[in-house]
Parts: sequence; C-alpha cells; structure tokens
Amino acid sequence: MDPRLIRDCVHCGFCLPTCPTYVLWAEEMDSPRGRIHLMGQYLEGTPLTDEMAGHFDACLGCLACVTACPSGVRYDRLIERTRAVVEREHVRRPEDRAIRALVFALFPYRRRLRAMRLPMRLSKRLRPFLERVHPALGAMAELAPGTARPVRLPPFVRARGPVRARVGLLTGCVQGEFFPHVNAATARVLALEGCDVVIPPRQGCCGALSLHSGREAEAKRFAKRTIAVFERAGVDTVVVNAAGCGSTMKEYAELLADEPGWAARAEALRVKDLAEFLAELGPVAERHPLDLSVAYHDACHLAHAQRIRSQPRELLRAIPGLRLVEIAEAEICCGSAGTYNLFQPEAARELGARKAGHVLATGADLLVSANPGCTLQIAAAVRRAGKGPLRVAHTAEVLDASLRGRPAGSLGRATG
Repeated sequence: MDPRLIRDCVHCGFCLPTCPTYVLWAEEMDSPRGRIHLMGQYLEGTPLTDEMAGHFDACLGCLACVTACPSGVRYDRLIERTRAVVEREHVRRPEDRAIRALVFALFPYRRRLRAMRLPMRLSKRLRPFLERVHPALGAMAELAPGTARPVRLPPFVRARGPVRARVGLLTGCVQGEFFPHVNAATARVLALEGCDVVIPPRQGCCGALSLHSGREAEAKRFAKRTIAVFERAGVDTVVVNAAGCGSTMKEYAELLADEPGWAARAEALRVKDLAEFLAELGPVAERHPLDLSVAYHDACHLAHAQRIRSQPRELLRAIPGLRLVEIAEAEICCGSAGTYNLFQPEAARELGARKAGHVLATGADLLVSANPGCTLQIAAAVRRAGKGPLRVAHTAEVLDASLRGRPAGSLGRATG
C-alpha cells in the first residue's frame, strides 16, 4: 500500500453510489473510501484483523469508483496491493484455503479446465449437496456453462484482401475452453477486416485471476510467459476479447516494475481490446443487416479499467437493422468480478439478480457481453429468476454474423 495514494482520497463520497457493495449494504467500510480508511489504519500500525480482511474481500474490484472519483484516486492499485497483503498475512479458515487452492489450481490451466467441463456440467444436479459442503462449490455448479463444441483454431489465419495489420490473438483460459466459438468469431472478424492473425498454440493464462486476487508472484509468472509467447509471434498488436484479460495485460509494466528488463518488454507489448482495435483500424468489410435488438452490457474491466465504452456501441450501431438499447445501472457490476462469484456467492447473487432484472426490462432479443465471466453470471441470474435460458453473444459474434451475412436467429447461444 502506498501512503501517497491513500492521501489522494478526500473522502468526498462521489464513489458511494457507484460501489456495488455500498449500494447493497450502505455500510461505510464496504465503500471505497471506507476501505481506503482501513488501509490507512493498517499503515499506521493497526493489525490486519478478520473484520478488516472481510471488508477487503467483499470488494469486487470493479473499479467503478475509479471512473467516478474527481480526485483521480488510484483505487485499482490500492486494492491490488492490499489484497497481496491480505494473502500474505491473513489466516483463512482451512475450508476457505482449500477452496481457493482448488480454484487457482483449476481455472488458469486450460487442460485442467477441459478435463473438468463434463464434471462441472453434471455437478448442476448435485448443487444442493455441494452448497452444503461449501457455498463456493454450489456457486461453481450453478455457474457451470453448457458443454461447448470444441473448436480447434489454426496457428495462423490469413487476412482477406490486402493485409492491414499482423495481430496476435489471446485465446484465454475460460474464454478458450467454455466459449471457443467467441475466439473463432474473433479470428474471422479480424481476417475479414484485413488482419493476418497469429494464434500461438502454447498460450497460458495471462494472470488476470491471480493479480486481481492478490497472488502477485503467480501473476508475474503468467505475465512473463505471456509476454515471451507474443514476442516470439512477431505481431504488431495483441488483440484481447475478454475484458479482465485485456485490463491485466495493459498493467504488465506496472506489475513488473521491480524488474526493469521485464517492465521494458511489457511496455513494448502493444495490447488492445477487440472493440478498441477495430474502432481504430476502421471498417473495410461489408456489413450485412441484422434485424434484432441488442442490450449491450458494460463489463467493468472494459468500461472502468480500460475506459472503453463508446467503441463497442459504435461497432454495433454500424450494423444495418440492429437496434441498440441501454441497460439501467450500467455502471454497477453484475457480481462476476473474476472469482468473486465463487468466493462471495451471496453478494454476487444479489448483484446478479439486480443486473438480470435490468437486462430483462430492456426487452432486447439478445444480450451482448465482452467478458466470459459476465456472460456466465448474468445467464445464471436469469435462470434463477425462472426467465431463462438467455440468448447471449459476444461483440465478435455479432460482427461475425453481419460480415458473413448470417441470419440474426443464428446468434445467441442459450447459456445453460
């Protein structure tokens, strides 16, 4: 924790209405300024108590407060560094330590995720039992997606027409195993827009889940491997289609600041979100009409961490016949937040229900989300409300359908 960053907070309260946990509970210590106050107490010598750790754990890390703050407080840095302290010093209950060990031994590793796809799917039937064993296991069963048909991506996809750029594609862990069709659509869209697409076959985790959970050493290992993989690929830009992954990769230089050689390599790695990259590149491929209404969901690490809001909307609005509708309380997190819906399932369900209600109120034909965790979270909330299954697609899939002249009805896989 940096005392200078803590002193930047003037406790004005602009963050309060945007903070999901404060909106739920109206508790000062479960607001950004309250948590910053606790950080200051710790630096002044107050021991890290179970109660303090609980308030830090309850933070989603959605960073809506960073967007709202008029003083420019770097709450993103503060909460990441605080979580690293919590992981080092706070002694969790044995069952909680076991669950965390399970999650971080599984989700960042694609082969392990692949092996667990069917068991996770079957676990839905055992959810009441798993819930009694540990709430996180029940949440994992509830959130488990349907079994996606495997998609084998080639290591190289050639541009259609004149080559405008040579890009690398991050396939991701959860995205790659549970939503492989999103990666396939992303590669097709990039190729149709004149990009040679390099897809390194031996990619690993980017480190997002680890970094956002205070596992700094683990995050650094994943970051170094990812940097090396895309350096060897010889690409101009790495394009990322998952909000949390893109946010983390853009932070690599800060993460590796104490290792100047690696920090310089991270700085040289040009990372762009898919929507951000396409908006900058400009369209060349013909857009065919899609007659449907779309509710676009702002993933927190896209809207607040990367400040990318207008670009996805512009891309969608450019499709003839597509009608874009806005979701109320767009700035409030859906409750996914990486591993939050596993480690804090009760709060996550409250936020998921709130978000699902706003999505359903739009009456849209399709929900579009740019993050796999958000997709799983909102779909699960809709199912709990008895309104599912929900038709959900990624921005890349909508663009892919338009560029290839696919019917609107082909969009929107029922997530469960």
